[in-house]
Amino acid sequence: MEKVQGVLSALIIVTVMISVYYSFRYRREREPRLRGLYASRMNIAMGLMLVVIAVSQLFFFTDTPLRRIFGTVCLIIGVYNLFAGLRNHGHYSRLQK
Repeated sequence: MEKVQGVLSALIIVTVMISVYYSFRYRREREPRLRGLYASRMNIAMGLMLVVIAVSQLFFFTDTPLRRIFGTVCLIIGVYNLFAGLRNHGHYSRLQK
């Protein structure tokens, strides 16, 4: 159980770092197509981070109503971010060609 929580914590840290990296790249880029591509990658990383946070809250800690609500909200927002990021990444990738 502790190994799984360690892996989830590591995944959260990695996705935060990726999200921050693409956030800086997005904010510094001037070309609109690359800005969209970096923003979509940032959304994908944020969506994955929120899904991992939701999984850790829903399955690996003591069960309280507040923890369930927080985990469910994180899951919904994370899945939406992941879907929007993947959709936008496909759109901006096609514009690059």
